[in-house]
Amino acid sequence: MAILTWVSLRGGQGLSAAGGVALLFANLVPAVVLMVLGGRVLAMRRAEKSAVGTNGRLHVRLVALFSLIATIPVVLMVLIASLLFQYGVDIWYSKRAQGMFENTTALAQQLYSEKQKRVMDETSVMAGDLVSALAVAPIDSQAFANQFAYQVYQRELSEAAVLAISEQNGVQTLAIVNPYERKTSNWVPADIARDLRERRQTVFRDTGSRMEAVTPMPGTKDLFLYASRVADTETLAQARRASRVLKDYNALLARSGKLQWQLNAALYLLSLTIIGLAVFTALRVADRLVQPVGELVDAARRVAGGDLSVRVSTSHSRDEVGVLSRAFNRMTERLGEQNMDLIASNDLLDRRRALIEAVLSGVTAGVVSITPERRVRLINRSASELLRVDPEAATGTELKDLAPEFDALMNEDRHEAVIQLASAGEPRTLAVKIVASEFGQILTFDDITQQLIDQRRAAWSDVARRVAHEIKNPLTPIQLAAERLKRRFSKEISSDTAAFDRLTDTIVRQVGDLRRMVDEFSSFARMPKPQFAEEAIVDVAREAMFLHEVANPAIQFSLSAPSPSPEILCDRRQLAQALSNIVKNGVEAIEQTQRGSGAIEMTISTAAEGALILQIADDGIGLPLERDRIIEPYMTTRPGGTGLGLAIVKKIVEEHMGSISFADREGGGTIVTLRLDPVQMAAAIARRAQETASPQEDLPSALTRARSS
Repeated sequence: MAILTWVSLRGGQGLSAAGGVALLFANLVPAVVLMVLGGRVLAMRRAEKSAVGTNGRLHVRLVALFSLIATIPVVLMVLIASLLFQYGVDIWYSKRAQGMFENTTALAQQLYSEKQKRVMDETSVMAGDLVSALAVAPIDSQAFANQFAYQVYQRELSEAAVLAISEQNGVQTLAIVNPYERKTSNWVPADIARDLRERRQTVFRDTGSRMEAVTPMPGTKDLFLYASRVADTETLAQARRASRVLKDYNALLARSGKLQWQLNAALYLLSLTIIGLAVFTALRVADRLVQPVGELVDAARRVAGGDLSVRVSTSHSRDEVGVLSRAFNRMTERLGEQNMDLIASNDLLDRRRALIEAVLSGVTAGVVSITPERRVRLINRSASELLRVDPEAATGTELKDLAPEFDALMNEDRHEAVIQLASAGEPRTLAVKIVASEFGQILTFDDITQQLIDQRRAAWSDVARRVAHEIKNPLTPIQLAAERLKRRFSKEISSDTAAFDRLTDTIVRQVGDLRRMVDEFSSFARMPKPQFAEEAIVDVAREAMFLHEVANPAIQFSLSAPSPSPEILCDRRQLAQALSNIVKNGVEAIEQTQRGSGAIEMTISTAAEGALILQIADDGIGLPLERDRIIEPYMTTRPGGTGLGLAIVKKIVEEHMGSISFADREGGGTIVTLRLDPVQMAAAIARRAQETASPQEDLPSALTRARSS
């Protein structure tokens, strides 16, 4: 078979799928037979060298049995696995599958092209409409401005501008609709402006966040129309993913033949390894079964010396060793039965008790075992920590004294429940299960407080995103309409001008308040992606405290930090915002004491393992009773507060791979501790950069041109 295999592979023509499977089977069978025969010979030699000196019947029988049990399933497994792999390759690498991947990629690219074409078409058509509007009203008239804004709104565009482009004056903006208040300096770069003057064709540009088009206005010489729409980043991402999937599929298609040979070779080696282990295991088991003969000799001597508790291991086989072992055990069993039963029972009880104690001390869930009279029989370490009690003192106490909430739950005859437990004045949410036993009842409970907090935070984040989206859209038209009413009709109102101005000012002011509220919703629901850079943490801290120090001269601010300042990779603006929110909370806590003065101290230090510790302490009113919920969205203890400040702080700290904790200050007040790990932060930034990197050849062109219709 070795010669035949060498001849078959030497030609380099390769074999078909069926030929490869047949060749694998033809090599596997003789190799397995040789391995089993070698194990049999080795078993016979080991039996001859044993103390019993038999003909090796037990060794040979075990080797044959183990080899048979291992060989048949392994050979079948190898054949089935090879066939299944071949059929799978035929299915996944068929023309139909390849066409499906190619069609998916083409569809994603076509969808992106359609979005691009729609922006260009809308811009070209709107240019013609605006030329018609200019024939009726001048470009600086209100009628043209209304028509321009209406065109932008109806065509679902984000921004638009009528531009005058000339070689002498460059790009000039004659009319603009810019609800997002974007900077106009980079709308039409110099190279695009030059191309527009020379070719007078529609130019499209994808900036990543906007899909932009600039087209000449028909019948004019130097007038052009710029329009943009917020880009659908998901469509672009899908096109990139489809391209990468098709590329990976083609690479796998080229490697399919090599993979088949590699799989067959791996199956061949794996099967031989399994059968070899089976033969080796058979030899080891046979050796251990022969050992009872020596044990019988030693046991017989111990019985002669008066030790009636001795036992030898027995087997279920019908060989001589098994029969002799069972006969010996029956002879000594009656003499030492009672003594051995007592020892075994005591040993079993000790092991069970040790196992139960080890399990209860290691589990994170709280476990309390009570008697039928509802007295605590056993309490584990986790339960004592959750209930804030001493386990030694809690044993034997009544359940109603230890935890009245548990006692009330027992009265309701319920097996599962979620309860609120006030442990040392701090509310906790526990998931409790009650199991009845013949010795009483067992209560198991887990602390799910943090889990509920995370669920509420995720739900509030989604609500904030939706509310911000729904509210923000109509705010700009409302504000623009109110301001226009005031400018246009304030001089025409003669009956009550003051009331008219007051009402329009109220509308503008309330819209501004709503916009600020929506901005807080947006800040919480979608924090901007941090831009990390090396920053001196002392400078960031001083920046966060400066404005509050100027605005609150009655409060004493202090900053303690090592010199020189530690450097850390961070987003300076976001980290300063987080520190500013914490300082602001401290100022408001001091104001609630109505003392008129107070102190806020910020301390920066470095831990032994390299972590950066920032502590902000104030002497205000202190933490509320529900201190675990103060970082939840919309959880506030102050009138007029939105409850988003600390939720945003927690998001920023988590983006910087840090943690935040709260504690009571000695003498009254609060201590907020931020812990940042520079090493972990640097590693996380490196991982993010590696995960978001993509090959440049998959990116579509950022600038395309099309003829104006």
